[in-house]
Amino acid sequence: MSNDLLTLLKQHRSIRQFTDQPLTAAEINTLVTAAQHAATSTFAQQYSIISITDPAIKHTLGNITGHHWLEKSGHYFILVADQHRNLQIAQKAHADTAILRSFDKFMASTFDVAIAAEAIVTAGESMGLGSTIMGSILNDTRQIIKLLDLPELTFPLLGLAIGHPAEQPELKPRMPQSLMHFSNQYALPADFDSQLAAYDTQTADYYAHRNSHLKKITFSQHIVQELQRDPKLRAELIQVIKQQRFNVD
Repeated sequence: MSNDLLTLLKQHRSIRQFTDQPLTAAEINTLVTAAQHAATSTFAQQYSIISITDPAIKHTLGNITGHHWLEKSGHYFILVADQHRNLQIAQKAHADTAILRSFDKFMASTFDVAIAAEAIVTAGESMGLGSTIMGSILNDTRQIIKLLDLPELTFPLLGLAIGHPAEQPELKPRMPQSLMHFSNQYALPADFDSQLAAYDTQTADYYAHRNSHLKKITFSQHIVQELQRDPKLRAELIQVIKQQRFNVD
């Protein structure tokens, strides 16, 4: 089965090099509108989007993420888990606001942010744009909260660099569905090791022959490498979430 949307989804790749053409106000509005029409938990619309246009803030974000290429994107969004807006509604109605601070509502905000981000990515690709979703803003959420003047019951979850692509990276091979799609219960296949070995060979070939950033690594080695990050990085996330008045114990 194939159609234009499925073809678009299967051609997704992260873009980190952009032309110097900024997004227009109409393009930005279209992307935000696409996010607004994505699914949202209980229709509570528990997220907000902040457009970052100040070069100084972009530079600080480059320092935080370690990716200064974001400063050259056509536009930069930060997507924020947001129960603060609903807090205002509840307080005006003299309603009990305790549930807005719950872990359940924090998770709901997280879902809303992730779904909205994917909507922006897909809408952007349909417009000929490219993007990268950036979880690396979590490297220093205290600084971002201060930088963006985020109130209680908000939390910055994702950055999103988007613009006109100046590159066309090769598609990364995805793992076989037999390793990630199961029926009725979780069940890795009996030949997991051999299937993983085949996928490691495929990913090693991809990394060795792509157009840039060549390296010798397999998917399994990549996963192990991810585990070698400094454990102090992002170690205070739970404290910052609590600082924002979410009860996540």
